[in-house]
Amino acid sequence: MVNRDALKQYAVITGNYWAFTLTDGALRMLVVLYFHQLGYNALEVASLFLFYELFGVITNLFGGWLGARVGLNKTMNLGLVLQIMALSILLVPNAWLTVPVVMAAQALSGIAKDLNKMSAKSAIKLFIPENQDQSLYRWVARLTGSKNALKGVGFFFGGLLLTTVGFTPSILILLSLIILAWIVSLLLLKAELGKKKNKPKFKELFSKSHNVNRLSAARLLLFGARDVWFVVAIPVYFAEQLHWSYTEVGSFMAAWVIGYGFVQTVAPRFTRAASIAKSFKDAQIWVGLLAILPFMLAWALELDYFNESVLLLVGLLIFGAVFAINSSLHSYLIVKLADKDGVSLDVGFYYMSNAAGRLLGTILSGWAYLEFGLEVCLLISSVMLVGALIITLLLRESKVVT
Repeated sequence: MVNRDALKQYAVITGNYWAFTLTDGALRMLVVLYFHQLGYNALEVASLFLFYELFGVITNLFGGWLGARVGLNKTMNLGLVLQIMALSILLVPNAWLTVPVVMAAQALSGIAKDLNKMSAKSAIKLFIPENQDQSLYRWVARLTGSKNALKGVGFFFGGLLLTTVGFTPSILILLSLIILAWIVSLLLLKAELGKKKNKPKFKELFSKSHNVNRLSAARLLLFGARDVWFVVAIPVYFAEQLHWSYTEVGSFMAAWVIGYGFVQTVAPRFTRAASIAKSFKDAQIWVGLLAILPFMLAWALELDYFNESVLLLVGLLIFGAVFAINSSLHSYLIVKLADKDGVSLDVGFYYMSNAAGRLLGTILSGWAYLEFGLEVCLLISSVMLVGALIITLLLRESKVVT
């Protein structure tokens, strides 16, 4: 049973995470659609996010170590401050919004986002009593799922704002929201949260657990496989090939991520945390199922027997549901496997791999779509998921760290 004080802190962390995610999702959609509107091709749009993902890799590695030294409340608040700075950079006159300026803003935003996420995910382990695995799974799933649902709302919000008020007023609105969240967090978030009893040494950045390392490698390929076709290729394809408006693109991406977040929330109904061995088996089954889907979708597109719009919409929805269960189960496993004293070290290392996967997927998404088209993006996704399955098969119960 979670005590009342822990629930209050969980509520503050969740509210903080929600506010950040809403503005981050809106900002991503604003940047993708605004710069596509200016005439940038898919690879150029993808390049705008390279620093966002690259600095996410670095932040998760060092952020976990920092959180264990100074406390998760400080790393979470620092993330909000950096997001305020990132949004402020984008308020420069439109003529100054060059690729280097936007990449710099995205670098700060990438650092901010992963400090915020690492802090939120790590904190859950501190609130749930030991040996309550199903309860831990449910709380992780709720945080993860609700965050992604809000990210979907952010996609819709970003597309709507760009259509109705334009780029600069949209940034001002997002900036106001994140400043409000920062003030609330400063006032209510408990100090010393997640601080390690003995200050961790720099060499502790890398996990010593074989299972954490394997799960991290599988996570890299899992998220690379999603973003190789989702992050740039799909929104640009909808705008270029299907002639959707920016609001329509933003609305669909929003609906997809909201549905994805909902499935993450209910994932414990499909994959119970009965034992760590059973959870490993579930992870293997669900990633194997996921690996088939992009290949089948690419094959169906190549046959050209089906209505392209309907096929993509149905394919995306099925992929999103199965991916959500994979993601939620992975999020539970890393929190379960992480060492409770200095939990952010293992969680940070794991989400470093998550960010590396997004970075790889983002680069491949722009390049593969520009050079070969959507079908090749899907085939690359399927190959990466087969790799994730092979690594997941190596997870062993005897290596668990608790």
